[in-house]
Amino acid sequence: MNNCLKFFVKTFIAAFSICLVFPAYAGNPDRAGSAGGMQLLVNPWVRSNGVAGANMADATPVESMFQNVAGMAFVEQTEIGFTYSDYLSGSDVSVNSVALAQRVGETSAIGFTVASFGFGDIRRTTTETPDGDGTFFNMSVLNIGLSYAKAFSNSIYGGITVKVISESVADLNSNGVAFDAGIKYVTGDRDQIKFGISLKNVGPTMSFEGDGLSYEGAAPDAAYSFTSELRSENYELPSLISIAASYDFILAENHNLTAHGTFIANSFTRDNFLVGAVYNFKEMFYLRGGYHYEEGITNDADRRYVYTGIAAGAGVQLKFGENNSRVSLDYAWRASNPFNGTHCIGARIHLGKSQ
Repeated sequence: MNNCLKFFVKTFIAAFSICLVFPAYAGNPDRAGSAGGMQLLVNPWVRSNGVAGANMADATPVESMFQNVAGMAFVEQTEIGFTYSDYLSGSDVSVNSVALAQRVGETSAIGFTVASFGFGDIRRTTTETPDGDGTFFNMSVLNIGLSYAKAFSNSIYGGITVKVISESVADLNSNGVAFDAGIKYVTGDRDQIKFGISLKNVGPTMSFEGDGLSYEGAAPDAAYSFTSELRSENYELPSLISIAASYDFILAENHNLTAHGTFIANSFTRDNFLVGAVYNFKEMFYLRGGYHYEEGITNDADRRYVYTGIAAGAGVQLKFGENNSRVSLDYAWRASNPFNGTHCIGARIHLGKSQ
């Protein structure tokens, strides 16, 4: 066992042990609202939304770049994915995500992902025209990620993602960088048991800059005017650590069920407990369901999360060619209050390895 493999084994064991003894409510809700870049917590992918994000230990290669980048090492040759999300339907917010995972050797893979948030036309208001001045502006939020994953053995996989974060509104913008890292462990007679640990959104603080922080002022004697610029306070990114497990059950010939569980320790809000399951028939038809739990989510007065917990989804997958290539179409829904839930639809093409 080489030194790199030993390092990943020790890291996995240490992180697993820490998470096992982590207090049940170790999140920090008192810091809620004090972080920025919260779009980094929005899951833009259809399959994982169908199980409330509980499949961190066993996501597809393209979705692994959001869930746990180590899973990208399982791409056979090439995988391309796209998802459109009507985020919190009725809010006029949409999310478009596209990703590519590509094997570059016997044990390595690289990936590229883009998530773009759209907010529609927003009415411009001022202190003089609080009901709007008749003009509109747009916001732009963009996350771009470059990932690398590697298989260190038949059981241990690791990966890292570098993300560029861009936010802009009218004459104000903020740019930054963040890092994700993940480890995945596979075991069992049929590789049916999977564990994953992921550290996400770690990076330097960000701040806003631009003409939107400037204003016109007048000297005390009104003899002349001048332009002043406010300073933007730095804000931290919503870092988190998650641990997950999954198990594949063979119910009968052509009938399979995968159970998922994930615990997320958030730095700026309550911790999350996610459970989900995926049933598939002949790896052609899929049914998904999941539940997101955190303290207070069942009580309207105490809930601090827009989702109410329930998630569901379905999909169809077809094989083509001689290399076990697949194409799939999936749909997912998550219940929310307020708004009318989040609806996702996505497509994926997975090209098998040439024989």
